Amino acid sequence: MKFRAEIDVMPKDALLDPQGKAVTQSMGNLGLTEVSDVRIGKHIRLFIEADSKATAEAKADEACKKILANEIMESYSVEVVEA
Repeated sequence: MKFRAEIDVMPKDALLDPQGKAVTQSMGNLGLTEVSDVRIGKHIRLFIEADSKATAEAKADEACKKILANEIMESYSVEVVEA
């Protein structure tokens, strides 16, 4: 079976996000004063061949832990659906 994993990786809340801070400041300069506390991360989509959804979830989680996210500085969430 083929599955699609949608992964969001974000900097941990306790850490400074300089890119997000720069965008937050730019929002004010653009007249978008209602926008605050921007955090910038990354979105990753994987296609996984697996026997079951549980196996695909485990493979996506393994990929996050080994290469896609730095767990010291980032948190991640994974959603797996049948492709």
